[in-house]
Amino acid sequence: MLTSLQNPLVKEIRKLHQAKYRRQQQRFLLEGTHLVQEALEVAYPLDTVCYTPLWQERHGDLATGVKLHAREIHLVSPAVVAALATTVHPDGVVAVAPQLSSTRSPSLTGVGMLVEALQDPGNLGTMIRTAVAANADGLWLTADSVAPDHPKVLRASAGQWFHLPLTVVTDLEGTLAAWKQQSVQLVATDARADLSYWQVDLTLPTVFLLGNEGAGLSSPCLDRADLRVSIPMQGQVESLNVAVAGALLLYEAARKRRGGGSGVPGL
Repeated sequence: MLTSLQNPLVKEIRKLHQAKYRRQQQRFLLEGTHLVQEALEVAYPLDTVCYTPLWQERHGDLATGVKLHAREIHLVSPAVVAALATTVHPDGVVAVAPQLSSTRSPSLTGVGMLVEALQDPGNLGTMIRTAVAANADGLWLTADSVAPDHPKVLRASAGQWFHLPLTVVTDLEGTLAAWKQQSVQLVATDARADLSYWQVDLTLPTVFLLGNEGAGLSSPCLDRADLRVSIPMQGQVESLNVAVAGALLLYEAARKRRGGGSGVPGL
């Protein structure tokens, strides 16, 4: 059992707390039972898994699955798990997984979201979770957004990170142009727009364009959009959290695709 925080393996895994090392090593951390379980369910490869004797005792079946699936297993002390994890109270297991390169092309037949310069990992995790729940085709992020493998993103996604195609867009103009060539409707969120998102035909293949938490969408994104829509708000509220806005848009699209009509939904 590994007990020393000076162990070379422990030191190597702890480097993955930093984004630059995750990029260099093309690996990321999975912290906690739920994320490890979700990884096993979709057969996502695991390089190294570290867990305590108590975790193994409590999760015998899952530990057996880990032993069959992971390349390397280590029994470690609670102090080592605490050092490996970024959370304050880890539940006894931390895994290292490889970053798999995405082969997804910028095409879709249903509904997706592209988010520009998203900075908050909690927002991204929530958007991933919502996109899966609303049956979205995928989520696209511009390269200046928070890293998709940030530990807080994975935790906030509640394990749904493994169930949604997630693509980092390095050529925004090219991606938007490709969608337009494929007759995908680009719908940008704009608080100044006169058109409400309730009034748009969302039965067409559609990508919602959402912007940074503070600055909103850039001019290139707004100019490329087929439509600009706003989310009606009462009182003195000027804007909504980007994850909340994304949820409203995705569920309105789902409602209309189920035959809910094109007007204002009943409340």
